[in-house]
Amino acid sequence: MIDENRQEPRCRFIRGGEAFRGKQGLDYFSGISAETAGAKGLCMHLLEMPAGAEAKPHYHEAHESAIFVLEGSAAMRHGPNLEHTDHVSAGDFIYIPAGVPHQPFNPTDKPVRAVIARTDPNEQESVVVLDEVDEGATSAPEPI
Repeated sequence: MIDENRQEPRCRFIRGGEAFRGKQGLDYFSGISAETAGAKGLCMHLLEMPAGAEAKPHYHEAHESAIFVLEGSAAMRHGPNLEHTDHVSAGDFIYIPAGVPHQPFNPTDKPVRAVIARTDPNEQESVVVLDEVDEGATSAPEPI
C-alpha cells in the first residue's frame, strides 16, 4: 500500500546557479544545497577566484570540503597558524578536514575556477572567519 501523504524524493536540476559572496570573502555560484535542491548532507558550488584574490582565513567547524580545480593555478595556506602553503593547478583535488584553518589565494594573473563540495547542505552556517592569525602566516604569496 502506498502512503499518498509521503513525498517521494526526486532528482533536481540546477541550471546556472546565482552568484553569492561567502563569509570567506570569495564569490561562489550556487549549485546543490539545502536551499536550491533540498539536499540533506552535501552542497556543491562553483568558485571563480579572480587574479590576486584571497579568502579571509577561516575554517568549517562541522564539515569536510573537497575541491577540484577546473582551470588555473592557486595556492592555499593551511594548518593551525596557516603555516603550510601548497599550490594546485587544473586537475588537482584538495581535501580539507573539518576544523582545519585555511586560506586559499590566487597569486597569478589569471582567474581560477573550481568545483567545491562540502558535507553540509547549508554551506555557510559552519564557516568561522578567523580574526587573529599569526602575523607570519599571511606573508606575501609565493609565486607559482
